[in-house]
Amino acid sequence: MDYSEDSTFLLTLCISCLFLALWAKNLIWKNGNLPPGPRPLPIIGNVLHLRGDYIKILKKFGRTYGDVCTIYLGSRPVIVVTGYKTVKEVLVDRGDDFLARGDMPSFDAYCDNHGMAFTSDMHRWRELRRFSLTAMRDFGMGKKSTEEKIQEEAACLVMELKRMKGTFFNPRECLSKPPCNIVFSIMFGHREEYDNEELLNVLKYISESFHLICSPWGQLYEMFPRIMWFVPGPHQMIFKNLEKLLIFVDKRINMNAETLDPDNPRDYIDAFLIKREKEKTDPHSEFTLKNLKMSLLQIFYAGTETMSNTLIYALLLMMKYPEILAKVQEEIDHVIGRNRGPMLQDRSKMTYTDAVIHEIQRFVDLLPLGVPRKTPRDIEFKGYNIPKGTNVFIMISSALMDPSCFPHPHEFNPQNFLDEKGDFKKNEAFLPLGAGKRVCLGEALVRMELFLFFVTILQNFTLKSQVPAEQLDITPDVSGFGNLPKSYQIAFTPKVQ
Repeated sequence: MDYSEDSTFLLTLCISCLFLALWAKNLIWKNGNLPPGPRPLPIIGNVLHLRGDYIKILKKFGRTYGDVCTIYLGSRPVIVVTGYKTVKEVLVDRGDDFLARGDMPSFDAYCDNHGMAFTSDMHRWRELRRFSLTAMRDFGMGKKSTEEKIQEEAACLVMELKRMKGTFFNPRECLSKPPCNIVFSIMFGHREEYDNEELLNVLKYISESFHLICSPWGQLYEMFPRIMWFVPGPHQMIFKNLEKLLIFVDKRINMNAETLDPDNPRDYIDAFLIKREKEKTDPHSEFTLKNLKMSLLQIFYAGTETMSNTLIYALLLMMKYPEILAKVQEEIDHVIGRNRGPMLQDRSKMTYTDAVIHEIQRFVDLLPLGVPRKTPRDIEFKGYNIPKGTNVFIMISSALMDPSCFPHPHEFNPQNFLDEKGDFKKNEAFLPLGAGKRVCLGEALVRMELFLFFVTILQNFTLKSQVPAEQLDITPDVSGFGNLPKSYQIAFTPKVQ
């Protein structure tokens, strides 16, 4: 008998058992009164439970364990909140108890807790959000000038679509350019032509990296960032694309800095640089170059990817449901006609179109988990004790699909936003961009863009699918941090004026 081999085996076994015992004891000690949930395995947590449709599985946990439950991403506990009432309680009624930004390893590895959207530093978030709201209002967002910018961009989009001459093509790039240009105009003070190489590259880097973050590879990185950082795979392109975007942002900041006039700020970057100069002697100032770079990066993502994917999904749904498309176009012809472009004031007279746009956002469920939150202190919630720094997934999707709030929660149906008289009906559970103090910074801009771009396209074109409507697949291509539409082909036939 080889005693050395036996002793090695026994030692390994003892150490393993001790490690598991300590892991279990630590888990119970730290998380003794967390909400219930599926039993985690050592090291990997609930990864085996989360195989498949990530969002459906989390909703199922809500039905099984209650509106507040616990899962483990590796060894990291995460509270999952489902159902409109509980989601509203977390976002609004007790918003301050869940106000800190949660972990998002894909972005955190690069942003390093800087910028406005993905910082967990509450002082930094407040300072940068307050500044960004003011600056974005000053340079267009929420003003009449923004409506005019969107109308001009919509006219450029019409010209671009007419150049396709009724041929079939993938609309992703074409529908991403207008919202990206709106962000450009606020951040940089001007738009770019649609064939501009930098514009096309920015769109490519954002789209590729966001798709990867939402993919199974991105989900694996979110669960095991310390391991997946060293594992080769498609997820490594996330960081390469972010680096390329940062190079672009650096260039733009330098261009502004060289021509900066402190008395005449032209855009968001100028305003930030002026604020930075004023606070240069304050060692605690949040107006640093790193915060500027990361804020720009994060605003690009939010402003471009949210809007473009919603538009892409919107046209797919219109081809899938031609009877709904026909009613929208009939209302457009009745209220606006074809001799002028749409205006925001038209929306109040277009109750069916307004309902369809709301239903698109609800059904698409673009960010089903919202953006993760974290508890800024120890709290008691629903009879459970949740320690400071615990991550929280707020299932926006479960509010948008709550059967107690919507009569047709699982189907695309504008009646979800219409009353018995056919008038538009508001719904408190409509939270596609969140709610409360950390609601999406560009929520108003998204509403403006979606109405004006959507109505302009349907006013000017007949939509044609390459396959019969019943063969169009409206299920997401990937479903994780975001629900992204499958690729499809579409032709735009200009209407006779």
